[in-house]
Amino acid sequence: MSLFQGLQFLTTVNDLKALPADGMEVAFAGRSNAGKSSAINTLANHTRLAFVSKTPGRTQHINYFKFGNANNRLVDLPGYGYAEVPVSVRQHWEKLLSQYLVRRTNLIGLVLIMDSRRPLTDLDRQMLDWFRPTGKPIHCILTKCDKLNRQDQIAILRKVEAEFADESMITVQLFSSSKKLGADITEKVVGGWFDAMNYQSEQLKSVGENPELIDGE
Repeated sequence: MSLFQGLQFLTTVNDLKALPADGMEVAFAGRSNAGKSSAINTLANHTRLAFVSKTPGRTQHINYFKFGNANNRLVDLPGYGYAEVPVSVRQHWEKLLSQYLVRRTNLIGLVLIMDSRRPLTDLDRQMLDWFRPTGKPIHCILTKCDKLNRQDQIAILRKVEAEFADESMITVQLFSSSKKLGADITEKVVGGWFDAMNYQSEQLKSVGENPELIDGE
């Protein structure tokens, strides 16, 4: 079964104080119109789960979805970089996003959505700069790759991979919502994050129940 099969909307918040207290979550972030909502819909195999707007900048809140284990969450962050959004709204987004990415302890990884024709913009790099210091993994999805021929797809994938060649916590893939390409790779990567955290939790639980394991006895 698909990792995100049965993905269901949980809640929407506009203040960090209102974030769910429990669970593990992976955040999806990206520029407005980079294809973030379409990517989430493709992963969930649901055409209208995440709202796809013809007007970039419409998603102004943090939207939570649950899947699989009740404590597993997918978080749809506000799109960024749309010039016509009022300055006050843009400043609110920037503060909300930066504080969420830096401070959210429940967050186990970031999926960064970038249009394969225009990857690694200044704002994409800003997102990376906010999140890198946490030491948590980042997976970059290059969307709309069907708009490129195969030669250009390979070239842009290699270019972005080369950017992060020295950073093992950052991975990159091509993705197309319209052609249903790449969802299996995303599921494998994100599923691995949850599996690793669940394993770590089980190990800590085991040590708690058997303190002598700390000394290797």
